[in-house]
Amino acid sequence: MSTDVFTLRTPVPVSADALFAWHARPAAFFRLVPPWEQVTPVAVKGPFGNGQTVTVRTPIFGPIQKTWTAELYDVEPGRRFRDRQLHGPFAAWNHTHEMIPDGPDRSTLEDHVEYRVPLGLLGHALGAGGVRHRLSALFAYRHALTESDLRRHAQFHDRPRLRVMITGARGLIGADLSLFLAAGGHEVVRLTRGAVAPSSFDDGTTTVTWNPDAPDPALFEGVDAVVHLAGDSLAAGRWDDAKKARILESRTGPTRRLAEAIAKSGRPKVFVCASAVGFYGDRGDEELDESSRRGTGFLADVCEEWEAATEPAGRAGARVVNTRFGVVLSPKNGALAKQLPAFRAGGGAVLGAGTQWLSWVSIGDVVGALHHALMTEALAGPVNVVTPFPVTNREFGRVLARVLSRPYLLTVPAPALRVLFGEMADSALLASTRVVPRRLAETGFQFDYPRLEDALRFVLGRLN
Repeated sequence: MSTDVFTLRTPVPVSADALFAWHARPAAFFRLVPPWEQVTPVAVKGPFGNGQTVTVRTPIFGPIQKTWTAELYDVEPGRRFRDRQLHGPFAAWNHTHEMIPDGPDRSTLEDHVEYRVPLGLLGHALGAGGVRHRLSALFAYRHALTESDLRRHAQFHDRPRLRVMITGARGLIGADLSLFLAAGGHEVVRLTRGAVAPSSFDDGTTTVTWNPDAPDPALFEGVDAVVHLAGDSLAAGRWDDAKKARILESRTGPTRRLAEAIAKSGRPKVFVCASAVGFYGDRGDEELDESSRRGTGFLADVCEEWEAATEPAGRAGARVVNTRFGVVLSPKNGALAKQLPAFRAGGGAVLGAGTQWLSWVSIGDVVGALHHALMTEALAGPVNVVTPFPVTNREFGRVLARVLSRPYLLTVPAPALRVLFGEMADSALLASTRVVPRRLAETGFQFDYPRLEDALRFVLGRLN
């Protein structure tokens, strides 16, 4: 049975040594898992180098999963490493990761895979095309992400690495930010409310328990920055009075107490705190930037109080950045994940009139913007974390349906949305908020995916 071969090369704006070092950090392995792949880490045995084994559970067809164990060998620091399948879904698998020097600050990443599908000729006839398509999507994603991450880190190569504490570090944004920073050589401490569960794998971060009702200022000893992302989900449940109280308190209470603890400790010097473009309220077609007045409504009230809760840290001398997130696009969680089942089934629908503006941003650009906020001394106060190109609800659905090759024919009237979701319908689904990222632009931030179709194709593995 012949062996199939897959090869992909991509130029990277760092040296071969830096490219190898990035791959050798534990976080890089987890960083490279595409968001559409339901890969579950099982165990990592040994440090990076010859003989290290990695075991994961990976889907092979629909809900069917298989355990895959790979072993590293032929590791040559600064140049290459290889992995081979010990047991798993392939009849054979050998993968060479090559770092080819192109100068002092340039290199080429080459992934070369030699593999055989199971079941011999029958398996090749039935599955070889699908396997190659899946590998093409996988490695296109991995190479684009590797180039982006290393380019972003290289922009601040002359700055010392930071010790960063993150709350909400297991959430949609926090999980990706933690891995991005750790793979880039920063020290990441995840703050968690509950007991730390033992793990059989090392992702390059550490976890510390904290009490958000009474944060200990001693936590911040040696810490350079805190990124505060924790808060009760907006989308979980109808907005009755009790739910609205939880939304508000989960943001303002812990934020204020965290800011006060930072002020008492004298560290860290940077406090990045989540907020949202809900600050601006329902504003129709008006273009909004960080200088725009606050809007009206429940979300605007929450965001104003949330941002005000960071003031104790600012008064004590910390540089405070209030990141006003738009709708964050990822198939793992959030608004896009909730819409995907309907759109994949051909039931995607316009919400209400469909003319309301949606200010969105890809998960990769959110992570990049948070890194930019950590490293850019000139950035403080409110910062809109949204693409420069918002779209209407109707256009968002049209593009998503096109990316998924599905029809887009339905409409859910506004009254039906209000029956289904109550107050959340007007505040989150029907509100029109057309926001632009003026402060990010002024401080030189570059978006990887400013256009909606490119962003969706990247996070969904539908690259052309």
